Amino acid sequence: MISLIIADDHPLFRSALSGALRAEINGITIEEADDLDSTLRCLSEMKEVDLLLLDLKMPGSGELFGLIRIRTDFPDVPVAVISGSDEGAMVAQVIEAGALGFIPKTSEPSVYSRAIHAILAGDIWLPDYLQSALQDQPTPDLSMQHRVAELTPQQYKVLCYLHEGLLNKQIAHELSISEATVKAHITAIFRKLDINNRTQAVLVASELKLQM
Repeated sequence: MISLIIADDHPLFRSALSGALRAEINGITIEEADDLDSTLRCLSEMKEVDLLLLDLKMPGSGELFGLIRIRTDFPDVPVAVISGSDEGAMVAQVIEAGALGFIPKTSEPSVYSRAIHAILAGDIWLPDYLQSALQDQPTPDLSMQHRVAELTPQQYKVLCYLHEGLLNKQIAHELSISEATVKAHITAIFRKLDINNRTQAVLVASELKLQM
């Protein structure tokens, strides 16, 4: 019995992949999540998860933030990234961040099956055409992504609102908290990210493509 989570914000894709995997792999059980919060909730509530198939660009996830957050909070859960983009630099970042596989979304069900069984057997799985491309990529520096992953969910939201240009008063209204609490969150963000001002915070959020 294989217990799997598919985390992707496109319901038609989740449904199609779930159906294909149930037809391809005997005895598989599948839960679905559509954003980072629901993914974390599934991981917390499920007694056993053999593998998480994770889309990098779900709401609340940014690109690598969600992956790093999951690997930090649930280090024993294997993660394979599913994506419509297969650029070598991005795949290198995904593997460096702790994913055990990368599966292009356009892959046939049989490819998903091979990847899942390979990862569950302890291997790192990549499509053949990415193996050599990955060797040519420099080791990515993910230090800032790891710092962002240390933010609390509320601090992450404040950072995203800073990126959108909201004032403290507006952020307080959006989150139903006081301006003093917003200021405390911003101070904590600056400390955790080792930055000094809002402009630097906006640049970090922009470079990492963070989103709620």
